[in-house]
Amino acid sequence: MSLKNKIQNLKMHPLMQVLADNGGNPRTLVLIEPLWGIPYNLIAPFATLYMYTQGITDVQIGLILSIAMVFQVMFSFFGGILSDKLGRKYTTMMGDFFGWSMACLVWAISSNFWLFLIAALFNCFEQINQTAWYCLLIEDAHPKDLVGIYTWVNIGGLVAVFFAPLSGLFVSSFSMVPVVRVLYFIFSLTMLTKCLITFRFCHETKQGKIRRAETKNVSVFHMLGEYRQLIPRLLRDKSVLKAVAVSVILYVTNMVSSNFFGLYATQRLGLSENFLALFPILNATVMLIFMVGIQHRMNADKFRVPLWAGLALYCIAALVLIFAPADNLVFVLVYVFVAALAAALVNPRKDALLQLNIEPEERARLNALIMASTIALSSPFGYLAGWLSSIDRRLPFVFTLLLFITAMVIIGRIQEPKVGETND
Repeated sequence: MSLKNKIQNLKMHPLMQVLADNGGNPRTLVLIEPLWGIPYNLIAPFATLYMYTQGITDVQIGLILSIAMVFQVMFSFFGGILSDKLGRKYTTMMGDFFGWSMACLVWAISSNFWLFLIAALFNCFEQINQTAWYCLLIEDAHPKDLVGIYTWVNIGGLVAVFFAPLSGLFVSSFSMVPVVRVLYFIFSLTMLTKCLITFRFCHETKQGKIRRAETKNVSVFHMLGEYRQLIPRLLRDKSVLKAVAVSVILYVTNMVSSNFFGLYATQRLGLSENFLALFPILNATVMLIFMVGIQHRMNADKFRVPLWAGLALYCIAALVLIFAPADNLVFVLVYVFVAALAAALVNPRKDALLQLNIEPEERARLNALIMASTIALSSPFGYLAGWLSSIDRRLPFVFTLLLFITAMVIIGRIQEPKVGETND
C-alpha cells in the first residue's frame, strides 16, 4: 500500500472523523490535552514516593487526600455556578491556573506535611475546572460522538505516558526529590501555556452564552440556594443515580490505585523504583491499541455489556495483584495489562453514560452537584485506604476488588441511554 493510500485510510478512521465533525472546542481541547498529560504522567509514578521519601507517612498521605476531598466538595458546588456566570471558557482557565499551575509551584517546593497539604488545597481549584471543561468539551459536539470524543481525551493522556521513562531515567541518574521538584515546575509552565491556548482558540458554547445571560443579574448565593431544587430532581432520576454510583466507585478505586500501587510494588513486592515509570508505558500501549484498533468496531451506543466486561477485568487484575508473590515482575505486568484493557472499555463509556443522562439546560450545575457528591462520598476512603495500607499493603486492593464487584451489580441494572443525532 502506498503512503498516499495509508494517509487516506488514516483520514477515514472513525476517530479521525470524530475530530473532523467536531471542530472548535472539542478538537482544540483534545489536541492540547498532552500539555497536562505529559508532565502529569512523568510525575504520577513518583508522586506518593516523593511525599514518603520526605517523611510523610501512609496515614498522613491518606489524611491529605481526605482533607483535600472535603475542600473539593466546596469547590465543586461553586464550579457549576461559576461556569454559568463567567462562562465555560473562563472558568476552565481559572481552574487550570490555580488548580494546576499554582498547585504545581507549591508541590515543587514542598518538604513537609503542611506544604503538601497547601498544594493539595490549591489543586482543589481543579474541581472548578472539571465542571466547566466537560461543558466546554461536549456542549457543541454531536451526542452520537461522545464516546469517540472521550476516547480522544483518553488517547491524549495516553500518548503522554510514553514520556514517562524519562522521569525513571532521571531518577536513576540523580535522585527522586530534586528530579520531581523540577518536573513539578515544568508542569506549572505547561499548564500556564494551556490556559493561554484555551483563551486564544476556544469559544464560549451556545448553552454557556444562554446560561451567562440568564444568570447575569442573579447573585451567587441565590444560585447556591437553587441547589435545593436541583438535589431532589437528581435524587428522583434513577438513571442518573446509577451512573453517579458507578462514577463514585471508579473515582475511589482510581484514587486508591494511583496513590498506593507505587508503595505496594516497591515496599511489599520488592520491585525497583525504576519500574514505576515503565508500568504506565505498558498500560498506555495496551489502551492505545485497543482504542485505535478495536474500540470503533464496537457499537458506540451500547454501554451495559462493555462496562460490565471492563469491570470484570478490573476484578481479575485486582486478584492478580493481591496474590502476586514478592520479587515477581510477571504478576505485576499481568495486572497492568488486564487493568489497561478494563480501563479502555470503562473510561470513555462511564463519562459518556453520565453526560447522556443529564439535562442539557442544567448541565453545569448538575455536573457540579454530581462531582461534589462523588468527592463527598469518596472523601473518607482516602484515609481508610491509608489506614488499610499501614496494616497490610494488599488490603487497599482487596477493598477495590469489593468495589468493582459492587459496580458490576449496578451496571447489570442500568438501561441503555438513547443517543440522538443532534447537538445539545
